[in-house]
Amino acid sequence: MTNIVPISDLKNYTEVLGRCDDGSVVYLTKNGRGRYVVQSMAAYEKMKATVQLLAELSKGLEAVRTQGGLSVDEAFDGLED
Repeated sequence: MTNIVPISDLKNYTEVLGRCDDGSVVYLTKNGRGRYVVQSMAAYEKMKATVQLLAELSKGLEAVRTQGGLSVDEAFDGLED
């Protein structure tokens, strides 16, 4: 469920922050427009790690496109004793 609340609801911040405990995001509005996002530290760290992983995967895909890659046999050469 999307949690959208006016920033004035932060007067009761315990309730607003409690909505973040299950990994949900709370969107705060100011003058009826989206302004801020509040989330738990665990959810933030997970999102940050996901973004970093996707960035590294993107670099790898770009390297394969520009420099080529290995065949399956080439990749596994040297792994056997």
